Amino acid sequence: MKAGDDSAVGRFWAGALGWGISSEGPDVTNLEPEGFVYPAPAAVRIDVVRDPQPKTVKNRVHVDLAITSVAHQGDLVARLQGLGATPADLGQGDVPWTVLADPEGNEFCVFTPL
Repeated sequence: MKAGDDSAVGRFWAGALGWGISSEGPDVTNLEPEGFVYPAPAAVRIDVVRDPQPKTVKNRVHVDLAITSVAHQGDLVARLQGLGATPADLGQGDVPWTVLADPEGNEFCVFTPL
């Protein structure tokens, strides 16, 4: 994931996902879940890399966060906004999920339960 401020965006996503920051170096912040084991087949981590160029187009990767209930959705959206997320309009119209953007404008969704 690219960001103008890798540390700030890394802290946002670590808080959003309940993950930890495994390392911070010049121009890169690494996030991983608690108990992360590399290279396990199910291991996923996020590297936020500094890029001074501003975001100009739609994200190449779109994150969807799953929730367990409508109440959970409201709680999670409120928590994410407390971390710095803002409502985003991608032209989605009236849909049952919530579209937000991280502090640098990268869009993601908080989905309703199936």
